[in-house]
Amino acid sequence: MLDRAARAHKGRIVAALAARFRDLDMAEEAFAEACARAVTAWAAQQPRDPAAWLYRVADRVALDMLRRSAIRAGAALPPPEPEPTAEELLMADATLIPDERLRLIFVCCHPAIQPEARAALTLKLVCGLSTQEIARAFLTSETTLAQRLVRAKRKIADTGISFEVPGPDAWPERLDAVLSTIEIAYAKAHEDGGGHGQHAGYAAEMLQVTATLVTLLPHDPDLLALAATVRFAEARRPARVDADGMMVPLDRQDPARWDARLIAEARPLLAAALMRDARSPRALTAMIHAEWCARPSLGDPPPWPAILTLYDALLAVRDDPVTRLNRSVALAEVRGPAVALDEIDALACPGLADFLPYHAVRAALLARLGLRDAARDAYDVALRLGPNMAERRWLGAQRDEL
Repeated sequence: MLDRAARAHKGRIVAALAARFRDLDMAEEAFAEACARAVTAWAAQQPRDPAAWLYRVADRVALDMLRRSAIRAGAALPPPEPEPTAEELLMADATLIPDERLRLIFVCCHPAIQPEARAALTLKLVCGLSTQEIARAFLTSETTLAQRLVRAKRKIADTGISFEVPGPDAWPERLDAVLSTIEIAYAKAHEDGGGHGQHAGYAAEMLQVTATLVTLLPHDPDLLALAATVRFAEARRPARVDADGMMVPLDRQDPARWDARLIAEARPLLAAALMRDARSPRALTAMIHAEWCARPSLGDPPPWPAILTLYDALLAVRDDPVTRLNRSVALAEVRGPAVALDEIDALACPGLADFLPYHAVRAALLARLGLRDAARDAYDVALRLGPNMAERRWLGAQRDEL
């Protein structure tokens, strides 16, 4: 119960504590101490409202920390939180942004925080991703990522950034960081084909979050494109794992098993996005997913030429290692594995060393070229990077075939 409650409510509680005490490190430390105390307290009697219990205890812990802090000696402690007035209840956060997770994401994507740190801080605070997971998502080292988080927290403490739900006028300046956060949070859920991992719940949550966002900002092309992408990708989940729990690559999935309802939801969202901006990276990404979801049946050839054309267009507006890596898969099918291997071996990005898809793609290309020893080594590296169970079974099977 504690583990489930901590994962579900950490973001809300830490954000509330940070708003009250203007110190994110203190908020996280107080929440951790509350969880530690809950181990003993809940063993004797479980609370009726776990979130309220954790917040009350964490609030007392934070006050105790202030009392003990030498640098705060003599300073007035924050007053007790007053009971909300009727007017405050009518103007509650939910009237601005009705989805709790989305409210927290908007709160944490504050424009005063450096752009490269906003999504990272939000992913850690609100979504509970580890520093290692976030660093891998951004193709950077844990040390670099940790330094960004430290600087962001220091900025919050030094400038007294207000952790409050922004009004509609402030949404546009936060939206890109919000969308980046949603993209990575969903990616963590999507990489787990079986849907049993720690972050699997984000899949359903991000469907809901993007649906809420579309009602709030129905004309933003990037948002519409991302909402479409999440639906196209999630529609394929029923076919992503076989009866033995092994991952099924996209070109081997049976379209008959895909979720037609989600695909139908995605298409008008993409159409609306393309009417407003057909060349944005998020629109082109959604078009790639749409091309796959237009495949009639497993008997029809995979749309590799069209996929490569779309990746070429995407590369023209967003040239980064992940785009080039994904493009290399289509490139191998259209122009051959040797050309694709040359492309990814030319990538100069230290972060790829800890990026599992890089080693998995490279291993497959090496195997197709008959370079069996090098392919086995690449599969071994991928397996050491901790894939989920369905992907582990697939990678292990491919290695064993060598």
